[in-house]
Amino acid sequence: MMKKSFLILFLIVSVFKLSAKEGMWIPILLEKYNLAEMQEMGFKLSADDIYHVNHSSMKDAVVIFGGGCTGELISDEGLLITNHHCGYRQIQSHSTVEHDYLTNGFWAMNKEEELPNERLTVSFLEYMQDVSEKVYAETESLGGEEKDKKISANIDDIIKGAQENGKFKASVKPLFYGNQYFLYVYKVYKDVRLVGAPPSAIGKFGGDTDNWMWPRHTGDFSIFRIYADKNNEPAEYSPDNVPFKPKKFFPVSMKGVKPGDFTMVFGNPGSTMQYWPHQAVDITMHQRNPDRIMLRDKKLQIIGNDMESDAKIRIQYAAKYAGISNAWKKWQGETKGLQRLDAVNRKLDYENEFKNWAQSNRRWDSEYKTVFEAFKTDYDKYARYIKAYDYYSEVVFRGVELFRQARTLNSIINNAENKQTEKVETMRSAMLKGLPRFYKDFNQPTDEALFAALLPMLVNGLDDNFLPAELTEVLAKYRGEKLVQKVYRKSVLADQQKLADLLENGSDKQLLKLRKDPIVLLFNKLNFKYETEILPEVNAISKSINKNMKVYMAGLMEMKKDEAFYPDANLTLRVAYGKVEGYEPKDGVKYKHFTTLSGIMEKDNPDIYDYDVPNRLKELYEQKDFGNYQVNGDVPVCFTASNHTTGGNSGSPVVNGNGELIGVNFDRCWEGTMSDIMFDPDRCRNISLDIRYALFIIDKFAGAGYLLDEMEIRK
Repeated sequence: MMKKSFLILFLIVSVFKLSAKEGMWIPILLEKYNLAEMQEMGFKLSADDIYHVNHSSMKDAVVIFGGGCTGELISDEGLLITNHHCGYRQIQSHSTVEHDYLTNGFWAMNKEEELPNERLTVSFLEYMQDVSEKVYAETESLGGEEKDKKISANIDDIIKGAQENGKFKASVKPLFYGNQYFLYVYKVYKDVRLVGAPPSAIGKFGGDTDNWMWPRHTGDFSIFRIYADKNNEPAEYSPDNVPFKPKKFFPVSMKGVKPGDFTMVFGNPGSTMQYWPHQAVDITMHQRNPDRIMLRDKKLQIIGNDMESDAKIRIQYAAKYAGISNAWKKWQGETKGLQRLDAVNRKLDYENEFKNWAQSNRRWDSEYKTVFEAFKTDYDKYARYIKAYDYYSEVVFRGVELFRQARTLNSIINNAENKQTEKVETMRSAMLKGLPRFYKDFNQPTDEALFAALLPMLVNGLDDNFLPAELTEVLAKYRGEKLVQKVYRKSVLADQQKLADLLENGSDKQLLKLRKDPIVLLFNKLNFKYETEILPEVNAISKSINKNMKVYMAGLMEMKKDEAFYPDANLTLRVAYGKVEGYEPKDGVKYKHFTTLSGIMEKDNPDIYDYDVPNRLKELYEQKDFGNYQVNGDVPVCFTASNHTTGGNSGSPVVNGNGELIGVNFDRCWEGTMSDIMFDPDRCRNISLDIRYALFIIDKFAGAGYLLDEMEIRK
């Protein structure tokens, strides 16, 4: 046990000494490893002001918003700000052709007008804790499967104890590929209501053209309010709930930013891959990204054409299109950035340096040679299976929407066959309840076009051994419109009413007959191939890779004793810090660190939905009615800084050296999107909404200035 404890301590101590701009740091370790540097850069508070368990700190004002964004509290009445794109699905779900909140925006003028959002949650971190010793307890004498089972059992026990019979939600996550484990305990609030959102021509200004780009002029914010029961505890939605009273909320600064100012982003970054070996980078650059981009090209083309043709379809598919497009464009920028950095060769150089170190210490043959041999074998095999995994993901599980219904129905049929009567009834009821929500945002001709286009791409893109014979036989007979007629339109899933009647009134015998439904049958064959021959192989290879990465990671940190290794992001609370600065994206071009309202007017184009500036905003600009928000005769909109961020940081608070909110993080520049894999301090910049623009829109544009009365605004 002493040896294991020493290793964990050694890893922690050797991990935190890197440059300020790169890194996503663990809050509970800031004082020991980061605070001095942060204060040198302009941070004026203590580590306890950022994270503390026993008294209020910034951590109590930051939430995981939904399943993958960050939000922050800005009033003592539960008012929360996050990105417009984080709240996009909620805004879209309340929108109709008659009440098009996506196009026109939405503002509640009192609490009674705020809109509830089914299934939306926010999660407050109660505490985090290093539980490495508990995870590894009683595993020293074990190996292989026995050790894995004991570790899993230990983790289950830790989580069970931390959840306190359902009071909290808990998870244990590995850091440094399992060299460390941390426990995260959350309190989850389930009544979160939409308070305000600007029109898409502000909140999504520039659309997918400007996404990931700088200069940027997007007012990417939305406002929600958290509600609790009368004891300030989590509760399901109820008219009797009251605004949540937070332990802490961020004061809002009107002081603005200038080059060199300290900035800190405090949020929940999703995932990074900083320590990948060269093979993983190579596969990403030359296989995975090109494959996924190509498949999404087709999806975006089909959905985009239909959205342009009809206002109802535009509303139905707005959130879906944005979700598809976001990663599609990011992958393109990521590939370009990795090519520019010569990433594969840089990784090879790093691995050769490690090999030389290991050989000089006489440890290569005994400890690390087999690790690198395994990398070669595993990644050769991984490339084949991950290709199939990506195609199935993009076509079957995230492409043809009717397959989602087929998946649910297939589960019901499986349980009916096994005489699981109670489970069948529960699943029937849940599916029936969800039908209106699914078909509200479903356009059959659009999905038919996706079906006809994507299935041939699946067949053409993969070797036959990754495909069910039934699919290749169907496509040998039918293509295009005939494929739609003979398969898609013959499915009961294409008829909402028939499906609803079957779920509500059909016998189990009738349900079992749906095994032969053409869409259910096709999905079942595809899913069986995926779950029995593709996914298990991907999981097994990934497990082997991670096992060897654990050894390599520990070796790297020992080799670089005087350097820091921050853990890869894993959708948990992290600190990134840097400074306000522009950058040079290419030879002869230099970008300023900020944009203004004048730049929005320069981009105005009424013929393009994403650039059609609202008339009210034009009026304010023409009349120079900027109120307290003007700077040098203009209104600041966005700014860039050198904080290391990724997905999950969307909506994160950006604070100054006094801990005051100066912005809301929402994007990265395109030239720096490879920062998940390789960080470039010269070009990696996070893009933030200047909080003064949000206040300007709330107050002057929307006329909802009453919301500012709740905030602590520092001028």
